[in-house]
Amino acid sequence: MTITVFGSINIDLTTYSERLPKSGETLHGQRYAIGLGGKGCNQAVAITALGAKANFVGRIGNDEFGNNAQKLLSKFGVNTASVHVDPSDATGIAVISVDAQAENSITVIGGANMAVDQSDVMRHKIVFEQTKVLLLQMEIPLLAALSAADIVRSNNGVVVLDPAPAPPDGLDPAILKRIDIITPNETETEALCGIKPKDANQAAQAATLLRAQGVKIAIIKLGSKGVYYQSETEDGFVSAFKVDSIDTVAAGDCFNGGLAYQLSLGASLGKAVEFAAACGALSTTKAGAAESAPSLSDVLELTSSV
Repeated sequence: MTITVFGSINIDLTTYSERLPKSGETLHGQRYAIGLGGKGCNQAVAITALGAKANFVGRIGNDEFGNNAQKLLSKFGVNTASVHVDPSDATGIAVISVDAQAENSITVIGGANMAVDQSDVMRHKIVFEQTKVLLLQMEIPLLAALSAADIVRSNNGVVVLDPAPAPPDGLDPAILKRIDIITPNETETEALCGIKPKDANQAAQAATLLRAQGVKIAIIKLGSKGVYYQSETEDGFVSAFKVDSIDTVAAGDCFNGGLAYQLSLGASLGKAVEFAAACGALSTTKAGAAESAPSLSDVLELTSSV
């Protein structure tokens, strides 16, 4: 089945320090790295790392960062045929700070990502018509993302939204009715429904509220505590896999990439969530964003060891 990612492409500048700086504070860090990022890009790389193929629709600028992004995408095996070079807007960047506990803070400058519009949807309409699983995020304009979602769903495809970064006022139920699966973390869940879940019971309450607003399936990511999922016919909780984490920056993206991979194979919701949780966990054992995506063999080894 065909997987498509419609989303952002960034070049990431990641700094590593003992702790994150306080407001107004300057810290000496240990090192930095420049690499490929953007939630859409990370998800496309995550799918490719598992041995699957994904269409990737997005924009870069006509600049050095854009050239670098194209080269890195090709290096990771992602097809760049649907990546549009924007003559007017710069390539998106993200400045990421990571501390010794693998926690992070991120500042994103959207650039060409925020110029994505209906022309991108129409330019690649046939791609969306043939898509069976579509991954969306909130780092491109929502209007264009939803337009693509409508095309996919009208052709019996499934739409998965990672609501990051979450709007402070949440999402209108009219928007949630246009997607099938939503995958917020604790902070995003609070923005969407007013509950910041700390355990499976609170995640279940939040999932129920989200489904009442129109989304078919809610998957609540609780980080090191695990993942809760709920649909009309089933629900469950997947405990977190025990790994040695050093960098959580792409955990959510690798989770969604793994989820799409399993859904494209026709897996049950529970199996897909467990596999996705393993993908997210393994990504935290490597530094960087796209660079941290795990291989299929590593994921299968981790899931079989439980």
